[in-house]
Order: sequence, then structure tokens, then C-alpha cells
Amino acid sequence: MTLQVQYFARYREALGLDGEQVTGEFATIDDLRQHLLQRAGAWQVLAEQSVMCARNQELCALDAPLQAGDEVAFFPTVTGG
Repeated sequence: MTLQVQYFARYREALGLDGEQVTGEFATIDDLRQHLLQRAGAWQVLAEQSVMCARNQELCALDAPLQAGDEVAFFPTVTGG
């Protein structure tokens, strides 16, 4: 399956890209995240416990199922004061 993956805010800065296509077999968003973490280095930013994600522009949990053609976004928790 091929997915469109987007990175936002601090993740985009750490990784040096705002999006990419990723191909592989992923049952859930966390499977995709684990695949990306295997790249090591800067990719470890996605290991944060507070990582947020969306599937097809809707917030979801890491255990959300994936289908070919889905768009997945990773972004850090936003805090304000």
C-alpha cells in the first residue's frame, strides 16, 4: 500500500521535510510510525509519547486502521498559555 505522510511543526523542522509517500504493509498508524522509527536519527522525534496523528484529516489514535491511499499526519501536542 502507498500512503501520503505529512509532518507538521517541530517534526517538519526536525526531519527537514513536510511530507512524503511511504510504501509498505501497515495495519495501523502505529505500524507506520514504527517503520519510520527504524530510520533512526532525527526520526526518533516520532517516538514521543505525546505524538498526535490524523488519518484523512481527522484526529485519531495510533491504533487507527490504514487503507491504501490514506493520508496520515504526525504533529506534536500544541500547548499554549
